[in-house]
Amino acid sequence: MNFTSILKLVADDMDSVNTLIQQRLKSDVVLVNQLSTYIINSGGKRMRPLLALLIARACNYQGQRHIDIAAIIEFIHTATLLHDDVVDESDLRRGKDTANNVWGNQAAVLVGDFLYSRSFEMMIDVGQMRVMEILAGTTNIIAEGEVLQLLNCNDADTDEKRYMEVIYSKTAKLFEAACLIGAVLAELSEVDQQSIARYGLHLGTAFQLVDDILDYSASAKEMGKNVGDDLAEGKPTLPLIIALQRCSESEGVIIRHAIEEGSGIEQLDTILEIIESTGALEYTKTKAEEQVTLATESLSCLTDNKYKIALEELVKFTVSRTH
Repeated sequence: MNFTSILKLVADDMDSVNTLIQQRLKSDVVLVNQLSTYIINSGGKRMRPLLALLIARACNYQGQRHIDIAAIIEFIHTATLLHDDVVDESDLRRGKDTANNVWGNQAAVLVGDFLYSRSFEMMIDVGQMRVMEILAGTTNIIAEGEVLQLLNCNDADTDEKRYMEVIYSKTAKLFEAACLIGAVLAELSEVDQQSIARYGLHLGTAFQLVDDILDYSASAKEMGKNVGDDLAEGKPTLPLIIALQRCSESEGVIIRHAIEEGSGIEQLDTILEIIESTGALEYTKTKAEEQVTLATESLSCLTDNKYKIALEELVKFTVSRTH
């Protein structure tokens, strides 16, 4: 089962999600409509809403609130992208100009705020305090993750533990929430809810680790962003952290300077060679595969059905993707 086959399983649900997104994007302010529509329709995989739909179906949920949840999750994710690109001063995402590059930082930040506030309006419509509790806590942790990443930027002493904390807060937490809410809607037991949440946590962690690998191994065309962007921003992601631990003293000087000065693009070819020679990408891939195993094991609470199979295949896709 490939990614297209997985999408087809919930195609009707996803159509409903996209319709709801378009309805709730509408604003009396023209720029809000333009900018939010631009980024929502910029070609993302819709991984997080897809998870919410698949989990709900795998848990035999019979209602329609999973549609609302999937749209809310996508709004929250999109808001974080708008803010991320401003903080990172990015000019390319998914092969297109970032919203801040087109409309400016101020507009991008404010429309991100609009998407956050609209998502909370939609949470109220769902009318379940437990759902609001999960999503409110999630958005708070994501914000903390952004600050943690900012503190790690240009810090060559960032270690694996600190970096994994950033991954959990900034990326994996929203995956976890998407899965947990699907289980909550289906009224699974608390034990099973937590097992499903762990699936999302491990999948989200693997997803980010693969992104880290691709930043040093994929082409700009494949990734839809510039190769070495993390390095240019002074972000010590796991491949760079491991390379710094394993490289020679002279190579370490090069990497530390790149991280601390945000000048890595000037030495990109050299740093790519160091990363390759130290096995840092292989190490990161192994860590991602460990997360895949843990994610798959977390689905054991579900009865066998086509949606569970799709969730298992989705994990495999996460580590085999090239963009």
